[in-house]
Amino acid sequence: MSRTEVLALPAAVDLETANRALGLGRSKGYALAKRGEYPCRVLRLGNAYRVVTAELQALLGLAA
Repeated sequence: MSRTEVLALPAAVDLETANRALGLGRSKGYALAKRGEYPCRVLRLGNAYRVVTAELQALLGLAA
């Protein structure tokens, strides 16, 4: 994902979007989230994972 795309993301994104921003494959990203080892905070909402965009941006060095 480009810098502009990452900065335009909503407050929280699905795990696949976060994986794409971090350059992680689907299986690797889900495995890290399941083990609680994802590089930024992951929220579990029912069966879905959500990543806080502000933390994703900070991890990528894009925080304002």
